[in-house]
Amino acid sequence: MTDRQDRIGRRRLLGACAAAAAAVCGASGAAGEPEGPDRLVEAGPMTMALTFDDGPSLVSTPEILATLRRYGVTATFFMIGANIEKYPQVARQVVGEGHRVGNHSWSHPAFEGLPAAQVRTEIERTNAAITRVGGRRPTLFRAPGGHFTPACMTVCAELGLRPVSWSVDPEDWSRPGTDAIVDRVLGAARTGSIVLNHDGCLSADHAPAPGSPCDRAQTAAALRRYLPRLVEAGYRFTVPGPP
Repeated sequence: MTDRQDRIGRRRLLGACAAAAAAVCGASGAAGEPEGPDRLVEAGPMTMALTFDDGPSLVSTPEILATLRRYGVTATFFMIGANIEKYPQVARQVVGEGHRVGNHSWSHPAFEGLPAAQVRTEIERTNAAITRVGGRRPTLFRAPGGHFTPACMTVCAELGLRPVSWSVDPEDWSRPGTDAIVDRVLGAARTGSIVLNHDGCLSADHAPAPGSPCDRAQTAAALRRYLPRLVEAGYRFTVPGPP
């Protein structure tokens, strides 16, 4: 099995588990403490959340912002701290246009096996980077790859961060084609959905080459096509977690 096949398989397993986890366990435990990350939003009928991971990007993030602006939609951007440091002007644009900024770690490491102290450093550095570009102190966290380890959940609780996963994953990071991304989002999106997209990538390239692993042109193009269809269908858009 190739690394790519393994990554796709793991993401599909996460997606398959999401609905079952939400149905069986709900978002919170009996004592009100989260048992796992939020996979759905509860904001009324025909409401969902759009989320974008791994940015900001010098190229794709402004394109995505333009589409969101055109349709008056607010989204959540789970940013990598190292990318905020590289592109602070883009992060400030996201904040300035009223979108929610969540924490997505500093360097996007695999959290499995990392000690709690290292997980805390990844998260705290990114919190500081977000506040430096004018964002309010984050209240939302998404683990790299969606792997919410026990250490990650403990640190989130200690820092007052709400863990957020997703329920719709079009696997846009794998660049399956714009048509495939559009079809996957429209085919799976429902009331309460949290849709996962990617506007960036941890890379040394300021402008990733077309077709490279960090090229997010398909994501931006797909958003331009599926967002107006969701709006026309009557969907409203919110952000995960409390206001």
